[in-house]
Amino acid sequence: MLFKLFISVATLFGIVIFAAVAFRVMPMDAARYHIRPALAVPPSTPNFALMVGDEALVLPRNLADVAADVALKAASDGAVLLAGQPEDGFVTYVYRSRLMGFPDALSLTLDPTDEGGTRVQIFSRSRFGYSDLGVNAARVADWVAALQAAR
Repeated sequence: MLFKLFISVATLFGIVIFAAVAFRVMPMDAARYHIRPALAVPPSTPNFALMVGDEALVLPRNLADVAADVALKAASDGAVLLAGQPEDGFVTYVYRSRLMGFPDALSLTLDPTDEGGTRVQIFSRSRFGYSDLGVNAARVADWVAALQAAR
């Protein structure tokens, strides 16, 4: 009986370790995840956050300054660049959860406004699962707060 319990626990532990490693090394396809937020089709699952249109963030700073702030924010978060460059106005980063390494993609666009400011649109979504427990919405809110507080 004790042996069966040991085998069950060891098997479960092995599966968890395998999954943790697999999620961390699984590549993200830039062609699939580098999507302009304004063109994104919301997924059928609630594991995303989309800030576009009237909900977009408008900052009173020029695009070059906001692009520099975007690069700093991504670096401080430990996000990995998937495609694009902030200074080009369109970039996608990969975030991974701490425990299991589940990948999320965050795409954002920077567009100049007529008043000399910058319009920021963001699309953050999970690659796996149905619910993200609010992680993507919290990430977008964190980005908004950081970009508003910069300079």
